Amino acid sequence: MIPPEPQQQQLQPPPPAPPNHVVTTIENLPAEGSGGGGSLSASSRAGVRQRIRKVLNREMLISVALGQVLSLLICGISLTSKYLSEDFHANTPVFQSFLNYILLFLVYTTTLAVRQGEENLLAILRRRWWKYMILGLIDLEANYLVVKAYQYTTLTSIQLLDCFVIPVVILLSWFFLLIRYKAVHFIGIVVCILGMGCMAGADVLVGRHQGAGENKLVGDLLVLGGATLYGISNVWEEYIIRTLSRVEFLGMIGLFGAFFSGIQLAIMEHKELLKVPWDWQIGLLYVGFSACMFGLYSFMPVVIKKTSATSVNLSLLTADLYSLFCGLFLFHYKFSGLYLLSFFTILIGLVLYSSTSTYIAQDPRVYKQFRNPSGPVVDLPTTAQVEPSVTYTSLGQETEEEPHVRVA
Repeated sequence: MIPPEPQQQQLQPPPPAPPNHVVTTIENLPAEGSGGGGSLSASSRAGVRQRIRKVLNREMLISVALGQVLSLLICGISLTSKYLSEDFHANTPVFQSFLNYILLFLVYTTTLAVRQGEENLLAILRRRWWKYMILGLIDLEANYLVVKAYQYTTLTSIQLLDCFVIPVVILLSWFFLLIRYKAVHFIGIVVCILGMGCMAGADVLVGRHQGAGENKLVGDLLVLGGATLYGISNVWEEYIIRTLSRVEFLGMIGLFGAFFSGIQLAIMEHKELLKVPWDWQIGLLYVGFSACMFGLYSFMPVVIKKTSATSVNLSLLTADLYSLFCGLFLFHYKFSGLYLLSFFTILIGLVLYSSTSTYIAQDPRVYKQFRNPSGPVVDLPTTAQVEPSVTYTSLGQETEEEPHVRVA
């Protein structure tokens, strides 16, 4: 009698992670009349689809609204900077950035300093100090290059070339965050850029002040360099706030940004700072600028985590229009109907982009888990070939933990 073969131990796959998104639920519902999955009636399926669409529409509107809050903050930054430079001849972009980094340091870096364990400031510096040092330099110089470009090129060139940040963010998100886009996303991006071009054309037609434009090539290169650095900074920010925390990102940016901007201020801008005719009005403008900049830096990670770096940069295209609408009353700019056309074109592009979800291509052999690096590690069986997977995400914010996956 042949002894029975020992029963092979069943390798139980890890339990599925709790759903973090509205994840292609409509597509996963069993089709009407299909076999094996017809437990839901047609009316139940229709009700589920309707509820999911309501959730997606609400998330879409929230994402667009949050982006416009960021644009209004940038509008405040632009207006205070314009008053400082043109009315009071205070050309101190590095000093203005330095004030913002000091505020970030006082609020977020000190928060990290009083924390315990692995989230303490010293523990973070021991593990990742050189990465945040590079990020701090990138963030500082991105701001400096774009502001410096106004001395060399025209306003229209800056508005158009600053859109270069969008393809930079898309490419970096594709290769480093593994984010994949659908056709409707690219259509929305094109519509937004067309709206921006419409605004630049309106500026030329109404004869809006374009700046000196004495060396356009240098100015254009500065804008492209600043836009590239902005894109790197935004994608890096999205990675940090999804894998680590918003407070850590802002605390380390405040630490290294204050350090490097202080050095740059002492070397390049100390003479300009001494020429500033200090009075209460100038002080109030510096306070207003710092408050808007601090609000932008504090709120942007929240919006990026809820949407994405690409969505945020598309939303910020309306910031110039808000500044222009304010300038109609404050600086007596000439009005053109093209400005309204541009504004609504950009909003239509934002709605198109936000109308459907992006998705993350997750290859377990290379994918680094975004959330909760301290969570449990789950071993996958190695008896079968591991195939890449694709997870669809939505605009919703992650609220649940996902287990880490380690592939042997």
